[in-house]
Formats: sequence, C-alpha cells, structure tokens
Amino acid sequence: MSVISRYETVSAASKCIFAEKKNMRFHQIKYSLIILLVFLLPSLLSAQSKLSPLLQKQLDSIATQDVPPKAPGIATAIIQKGKVVYEKYAGIEDFTDSSRIGVHTRFNIASNGKQFTALAILSLIEKKKLQLTDDIRQYFPSLYPSIKRPITVENLLTHTSGIRDVYDLWSLQGLTWWKQQFNNLHVLELIQKQRDLNFEPGAKYLYSNSNYILLALLIEKVTGQTFGSFTKELFRQLGMHQTSFEDDHTKIKGPIARAYFNFNTWTTYSWIWNVCGDGNLFTTLKDQIRWEKIIQGTVHAGIKRPIIRKSQQLVNPSISKQYGYGLEFGEYRGIKYTFHEGATGAWKATTIRFPERSLSMITLTNTGKSIPSQQTRQMADAFLSLQNTTTSFLTQPIKTGNFVNESEITGTYLTENNFSFQFERINEQLVLKRFGRNDVVLERESANIFHQKNDPAFKQEFHLSEQGEMLVTAYYTTHAPYTLKRPVVKWDGFKKEIWSGQFLNTETGVTIVLESINEKNYTVKIGESAYKGILVTPQLMLAGSYVLHMENGIPTTLYLSGDRVKRIQFIRVP
Repeated sequence: MSVISRYETVSAASKCIFAEKKNMRFHQIKYSLIILLVFLLPSLLSAQSKLSPLLQKQLDSIATQDVPPKAPGIATAIIQKGKVVYEKYAGIEDFTDSSRIGVHTRFNIASNGKQFTALAILSLIEKKKLQLTDDIRQYFPSLYPSIKRPITVENLLTHTSGIRDVYDLWSLQGLTWWKQQFNNLHVLELIQKQRDLNFEPGAKYLYSNSNYILLALLIEKVTGQTFGSFTKELFRQLGMHQTSFEDDHTKIKGPIARAYFNFNTWTTYSWIWNVCGDGNLFTTLKDQIRWEKIIQGTVHAGIKRPIIRKSQQLVNPSISKQYGYGLEFGEYRGIKYTFHEGATGAWKATTIRFPERSLSMITLTNTGKSIPSQQTRQMADAFLSLQNTTTSFLTQPIKTGNFVNESEITGTYLTENNFSFQFERINEQLVLKRFGRNDVVLERESANIFHQKNDPAFKQEFHLSEQGEMLVTAYYTTHAPYTLKRPVVKWDGFKKEIWSGQFLNTETGVTIVLESINEKNYTVKIGESAYKGILVTPQLMLAGSYVLHMENGIPTTLYLSGDRVKRIQFIRVP
C-alpha cells in the first residue's frame, strides 16, 4: 500500500473516531441538560405556580388599594422558604420626573432599621468587644450619675432602660424634629441633661428611640469608626449593596422614593435629618427580600449563621417577652410571629415574619395615604386563608348588665397609664371625648351598653367594680377590650389656687404656666403650646396628651408624663 493510501485510510478512520466522539459529547451534554432541567423545573415552576389567579388578584387589590393613578405608592413582597412568591411595585417614586417605583427604588424604612443596629451589636458581642451586661456608663460616664442600678446594653436593646424618648423631649420643648438638622451628638447632649429615668432599669418595657441611638453611639465608641461606616461593612457582608444608615442627608444616593402627604394635593418636604440607629435606614425592596432569604437560611452571607439565628430570638425572656433584637414578638390570629413597624412622616414600612412557616411579608411606602401595618396583615389573611378565622378577643359584651342612667356615667375615666375617656351630656346627647380624636355621639344599645352612632361596632359597657367604682369597657373589632375607671374623688378642703403658678424643668428648660378658670378647669401653657387643663382629682390634671401630677398636694413640685416620657419634674418658680 502506498504512503498516500495508508494516509487516506488512517485519515478516514480518524474522521470516524472524531465524529463518534463528537456525537458522544453531544449526547452527554444533552443528557446533562435534561438532568439539570429535571432538577430545576419544579423550583422554576413552583415560583410561578404558588399563587392561584384568584389569590394573585386578591393580593394585587390589597397592595394597590391606596395607590390611585398618578400617586405615590408601595413596594411589597412575600417570601416563603427562600423564594419570592409575590412581588409588587406600584405608584410614583418622584413627581419631579414622574419616575415610578421599581426594584432599585430606595425607601426610608424608619424604625425597621433597628434590627440592623441590633445585628451590629451582636457582631461586636461575638467578637467579645461588648457584653449584654455592660453598663453603658462604662462608655458614657456622664450619663445619669445619680442612678445606682446598671443601665445595660441588654436594657437598651429591649427598651427596658427607662431612658426617655428624645422625640417626646423635643416635642415638649416645642421643636418639630424633622425640621431640624440634628445628629446623634445632639441626642447625646439632650440625654446627658436628663437626671432621671422613666422607671428603674429593667423594671418594665417602654419603647424609646433613645435606646437605639445610644446603641449607635456605643458602636462608635467600641469600634473607633462612625456608625455609618461600620454598618456599611455589615451590609456589604450581607450583600445588601443599596442599604445604608444615612447620617448626612446631603450624601443620600438615589433613586429615592420621596415621601408625600396629601392635603388636597400631593405635598413633599425636604429631608434634612441626620440622626440614625433608631431609623433613617434607606434600602430597596430587593435588599430587604435578600435579608429575608438570609434569615430563612437559603442565602448565605458573610456573617456567621449563629449570629443571624440569634438576631431573630428574644434577648432575655426574663426581662422582656415582647421585644428582642430590634423585633417585636407576639401572635397574629393565633400564629406566633415577629414584626416591626416604621414611620417617618409619609415614609412607612412593615415587616412581619411567621418563623414556623418560614414566611415573611414586607411593605414599603412613600405615601401618607397608605397604612402598611394594616395592608401587610391583610396580605397574611389572604395568603394564609385567615379571613374567616375568629378573633382571639371579645368584640362585644357577653351579656347585658344593670341599667345605668346617662347622668350616672358622665365624667372622666382613666386607664392605669392615664389614657382617658370623657363622657359629657351635650344637647341631650351622650358624647365621648378623647384627646386627638373627633368627639363621638353615643346611642344606647341596651341597659348598660352604648355604641358609636356612626360605627356601632365601637361599644362601651358600663359596670361597677367590687369597690363600687364606675368602669367602662371599650370593645371594637380591631383590638382587645380595655377598661377605664372613673376615680372616686373627695374634694373636701381642696383649694384650686395650689395648681396656679409657674413651674420649671431644668433638664429641658421648659416652663409650665397654669391659671385657674374655675374649680376644675385651667389654662395650661407648656412651653409655647397652650392646652385646656381638666382636673380629674385634686392631685391629677389632664392637659392635651399630657398628665400633670402633684403628689400629696405638695404645691412646690409638679410631675409631667406623656407617651414615652414619665414623671418629668417641674419646680415652682417663686
């Protein structure tokens, strides 16, 4: 055989072998793709087939219920077992360019940022740079020198420190906080002036934003970094690249969902706030979805898994069973869940988690019209088919009691925290008055039960206590019943002049001026704000949302309490 013939024979054989190998590779690739598709198809389909058309329509209706055309709106999602089963964007991001809310839109989620401040604290505890039992005066020795009991990191995390809320203190001073350019050092300066607490550390729970601002300042003390830079690295480790605490409003990067109120027209305002740790966290729904996947364990981050798990637990159940690491704990329609609300003007946000079902729901808004706390729970009702679930509390009295005359039930009723109902007879009608709410005309329903004329579901049941005090229990469909008591008062020997005068609080620089109108009514001026004062007992007066208390009729000292500030001492000015 010639050389050419042998070459042609070998060449032909090589081509056959090459063709056969090529064919084998093709079949192997084809087989591999089929196997891969077999494994991926169920997960790909499940993400699309989780929701029935009816449920999809129902959720869309809930999400957009307060998003009319050409209005600001929402971003919302449901995440289950690491998969996004529902995601919706609606409304305008910014009217200046008519841009619409989308996957890259950043919202201020306000107090929902507390969970990340707590996570930063946990990371420092894991590195043994902090302990839960540390007294914060180790780092801030000028705080509360007269308070003997420790004020611990644990107290700050769980809102059991007793430290007054700076927002309420600013309000008392007549300051509209969001019109200021305050930062965390301004907060520290105000807290350093406070000599007293709302209560002894660890004695009770009372939500106070001051706690988490102090935690942010503590992080700076321990790390030598700014809170913003330290948490920026935290978010990098979490893969949340569009999320950051903003301590300089001039450097906030967009696109931002501007916050809008509606007073006959959509109105926005300039954001110049620099305080953070308690909130002022800007983020996207995309990043918040990633965070939920990290919590659910389907996405891994650069933070150790035990720290993530711990962040979703109570700090110390013996101190607080209702608040943990930036999260509230409770039950929704009989199902255990964790949650948090955030509100900064028209920016509002809600996160709820059902850990046992590996289920999370998030709603972010930039509209004052929307109520995400309500909408997100409506989504839970729809998704978990809870619409027909009976409530876990009474929504109306069980039975009718003894007959009461309207003249017998007028007066002022108080809860233990001095929340008040005032019942008066006006133009032959029984009227309920509450601070900050419209007056309500009541109608008799039965012998001792009345209801709101325009909303019969709001019921009031009058009955006597074992001590003979008149009580009223309020019922409604959205909250558990609560009871208020009309104090039994002895006015013998009371002199109205002891309440008149001027009183000063040196911690805030605020003055209270009281002038008597008649025996039980006063004009009250707190700073620059004027109120009508109603004397409920010789020792207790209501003035707007505040309660003024004079212990044992001692006319030299007055104590003021509000929502998140208690027993602020005012001394009579000679």
